[in-house]
Amino acid sequence: MKFDPDSAKKLIAHTYKRQPLALVEGEGVKVEDDEGKEYLDFVGGIAVCALGHSHPNVAKAICGQSKKLAHVSNLYHIPPQVELAGKLAEITPKGIEKFFFCNSGAEAVESAFKLAVKHTGRGKIVAFEGSFHGRTAATVGATWNKSYREPFEALIPPIFEFAPFGDLKGVKDTVDEDTAAIIVEPIQGEGGVNVPSDDFLPRLREICDENNALLIADEVQAGMGRTGKWFACENWEVEPDIITMAKALGNGFPIGCMGAKSEVMDSFSPGDHASTFGGNPLACTVGKTVIETMEDEKLLQRAAKVGEYFKEKLEDLASKHDACIEARGLGLMLALELREEDVAKSVLSRAREEGFLINRTAGSVLRFVPPLIIKQEHIDELINTLDKILEEVS
Repeated sequence: MKFDPDSAKKLIAHTYKRQPLALVEGEGVKVEDDEGKEYLDFVGGIAVCALGHSHPNVAKAICGQSKKLAHVSNLYHIPPQVELAGKLAEITPKGIEKFFFCNSGAEAVESAFKLAVKHTGRGKIVAFEGSFHGRTAATVGATWNKSYREPFEALIPPIFEFAPFGDLKGVKDTVDEDTAAIIVEPIQGEGGVNVPSDDFLPRLREICDENNALLIADEVQAGMGRTGKWFACENWEVEPDIITMAKALGNGFPIGCMGAKSEVMDSFSPGDHASTFGGNPLACTVGKTVIETMEDEKLLQRAAKVGEYFKEKLEDLASKHDACIEARGLGLMLALELREEDVAKSVLSRAREEGFLINRTAGSVLRFVPPLIIKQEHIDELINTLDKILEEVS
């Protein structure tokens, strides 16, 4: 049955600029719209569908656990929650040993803010220019884009200050004795897939230690194998005090998680924070299945290898076409920055017509966060199409 966009306009809140297609099916790296047209998906639900669409392990986990017990609330012990926490303790950076489960990345970040303030007794969070941490009242306050923040200033707590991303002097000038934490995306996603210099994250760790502040690594987009490591901060051997994750942890099933060092997490007492649906048996069974499948299919190694190939191909495009500025990224979190926003919009639209879904962020940046199961042949198909499109728009 063909989708009716007029019904969506009438019934659904207008909070997204949606592309003119309705996706109804998917398998692996391909999705299909309501007219039967197939697309190669280089968006992956915005870095969510790391295992690809309709992965049989995830479908089996959802079906099996839903027949046993879907939800009971955290008034009781939840064995799948403990099992998932055990798996996370094995893969998170050293020192991250305790976990709080919720339903989304924004919830995970908000819980990190509450924990940082409770643990330190301080009242300031330092974030970065170009950052994106969520859309809730607190997390949008730590998000750099003014168009996201300014309409809701009345709701935002006045605890956030911004430093330039990558500028260590700017960080030092911003951090003081009232700073509870620095929150950083090891690689900025929404901000344009910005990769810091090699000394940036290690020095942030040192600055936090020097000021008795906490380091929060927001790994909602860059974590869970996307950069070839379980978490992006590991590329610089940095150990945060608090880490947040979501997106790929559920491969499309809603789940978020905040992990912390034991001495930090133990600052929470019963009643300090909660989530009705967070960590329910169904979500945690899916999360555990995702991690085990990533391990079995060696997807971290795949992301590193295929991502390197993909980046080289994007660099070739950048050097060939005047419309491009540069290619950047790590693993399968990549971007091609163009000189003009209108050109980026045209490329995205033309790519969709040719059967490729890509994403545009930060105005003129084309972002590629496909399923980690993507193959070189799929990349070649995209690159050849982008080559043709860039020739046209130039």
